[in-house]
Amino acid sequence: MRIKLLSLFPEILEAYFSASIMKRAVAKGLISYELVNIRDYAFDRHRKCDDEVFGGGPGMLMKPEPLDRALAAAGSPELRTIYVTPSGRLFNQAMALDFAREENLIFLCGRYEGIDQRIIDTRITDVVSIGDYVLSSGEIAAMVVIDAVYRLIPGVISGDSLSEESFSKGLLEYPQYTRPAKYDNLFVPEVLVSGDHAAIERWRLKASLIKTLVYRPELLQNIDLTSELGRLLKEVIDEGGGHGPHTADSSGTDSNRPV
Repeated sequence: MRIKLLSLFPEILEAYFSASIMKRAVAKGLISYELVNIRDYAFDRHRKCDDEVFGGGPGMLMKPEPLDRALAAAGSPELRTIYVTPSGRLFNQAMALDFAREENLIFLCGRYEGIDQRIIDTRITDVVSIGDYVLSSGEIAAMVVIDAVYRLIPGVISGDSLSEESFSKGLLEYPQYTRPAKYDNLFVPEVLVSGDHAAIERWRLKASLIKTLVYRPELLQNIDLTSELGRLLKEVIDEGGGHGPHTADSSGTDSNRPV
């Protein structure tokens, strides 16, 4: 995948592509990136990229001329072009999968009060929000989307790891534990050290249902209650699993039981 990011502050983005999993993905040729300074397309003496809002109001708006030139040079709108703003469609895992299928993505990083609507109308293909809150940095918002997308590209992260993550099956991921089995009088659920893989799988699914019921119950609205998953959800509800964040082991006892 080739990623182009248009920003007034490209230095914010450089470190992200130079560390950790992204650095390895770039080194392996799975990801290439280009950082574009929008000011390079502002041709006035002061390289001005913002101005007052028509109609009045506080704050400044990013001007259309440099944005239009920068986006045209990047290949927009022929290439998929994403603008992250609180007023966009709410970003989710399905959208990340959709973006991950593209060979090229362009990201426009907003600043101040945002960008001139004429640029959205003519150059942007996807207007996306990462949540119901406001950031001062479009660079951070764009990196959130990129991080969710690039890890879905084959070869970046193992398929087994992805299949167990939150939202991959419509549920939140089950709680996980590592050594030591006893820490500060807290114990790993007994079933996880039992070696019984069928029981472990059932515990994990049930724990995912409990966690989803507590934190994101709206994700369970479309579950068929006559299915195996639906019957397990009914069992969780009957046991009072939605009343708190605790997960139960296969026998219904608390997760802090000794092993």
